Amino acid sequence: MQNTRINNLLDAIAKSLGQLFRNPWRRLSLLIISFLFGFFLGTAISTIAGQKAELDIVVAAFLVLLTELTSRIFYSRNLFAKRALWLECLNILKVGFTYSLFVEAFKLGS
Repeated sequence: MQNTRINNLLDAIAKSLGQLFRNPWRRLSLLIISFLFGFFLGTAISTIAGQKAELDIVVAAFLVLLTELTSRIFYSRNLFAKRALWLECLNILKVGFTYSLFVEAFKLGS
């Protein structure tokens, strides 16, 4: 890439955010927020798809595809290699989303 001012600004922002999240407590906080946001997304999507009741199968197939794609991206790396923060956040978001769908299924079953 060219060395432009916007490129330098984005590089500086990325570097400062990387240094900010090197702290284990901030990293854990970000992962917890990702989990809770995934839980919220799962609840919201299942509620909206269930309310409209038009494209339930298409929405379910799309969500399974996204979940499997996320798993493929996260687990394709070496097991002992250090993973990037955005990959960990994406995986934890997927876990929260899946957990939310299980909770919704148990609510419907009872």
